[in-house]
Amino acid sequence: MNTAEQIEGAPLIAPSTTDHPLYDQVVEACRTVYDPEIPVNIYDLGLVYTVAITPENDVNITMTLTAPGCPVAGEMPGWVADAVDPIPGVRQVDVKMTFDPPWGMDMMSDEARLELGFM
Repeated sequence: MNTAEQIEGAPLIAPSTTDHPLYDQVVEACRTVYDPEIPVNIYDLGLVYTVAITPENDVNITMTLTAPGCPVAGEMPGWVADAVDPIPGVRQVDVKMTFDPPWGMDMMSDEARLELGFM
């Protein structure tokens, strides 16, 4: 049973905590991490699905990869955690990997599409 079947009408990707004061800094930190095979950061590629920040400043990131067999699958969550952890005020960082929903090129930002020559 997939997520959509469990709760009808629930989004496949949980919403981010965009109104948290640390949100923009966390996004900018995610933009410093690059997929080694694609010259675009993981945030603009659309690999970061959710940035949830608790009132205690715990940062929970749900992300994916361009493909499940990506050679850096085991390392990428650590790279993201290492980028976010030094932000002043962040108490703890947890990065979870998911492949539901699978990543698609339609998840890229316009900047990423332009950079890769798709626009």
